[in-house]
Amino acid sequence: MRIRLPFAAVFVSLCFLAGYAGLSTLQLGAYVNDKVLHAATFFILTVVFYWIVDTNRRRTLNLTLVACTLGLGVGSEFVQAAIPNGREFDLYDIIANIVGSAAGLALCTWYHMRMLERKRQSRYQSVPGQDITDVELGEGVNGQEEGITMGSSGLRDRTLEEEVGNWDENGQDAWDEDEEEEEEEEEEDSEDDRKGKAPK
Repeated sequence: MRIRLPFAAVFVSLCFLAGYAGLSTLQLGAYVNDKVLHAATFFILTVVFYWIVDTNRRRTLNLTLVACTLGLGVGSEFVQAAIPNGREFDLYDIIANIVGSAAGLALCTWYHMRMLERKRQSRYQSVPGQDITDVELGEGVNGQEEGITMGSSGLRDRTLEEEVGNWDENGQDAWDEDEEEEEEEEEEDSEDDRKGKAPK
């Protein structure tokens, strides 16, 4: 778990400003709607606080929910009521604080999930410029993994399944023809030998 110092510095500065505006006798409601100001302040505080701690998404969500939405959003109104500064406890201020903080938390959670998904996709995507075919699955090997080979004439030889499917048990086998051709060649060779030995 790591602390992002720039976000922490911005959050502390915003807390000082918000604390001064909320706990002092300064009245900003004459210029801006008080409830809009509360919602906008806690929206910004929640967004900045969410990115302070570098940890997993669930832990960051729970920490931000407890610290900003409940701790600052609800607790600040009780502190404000306890200080004699002319301000009174207002339930609608708490609601505005929670609405603004919840909106900031929802935005950060959505963006965090999107960021993690993009990082995951970039980590497991294929290397650019390389073939995406899988040789082990028989992709892109021109039929060699399927037992289909090419003969010397460039025509595809028949596979074992095709040979068995076309086999005729009553027909003459190819090896019988080969044996007959070999016998004829042997007879021709023996005749040539006899002719060569015969007297002239």
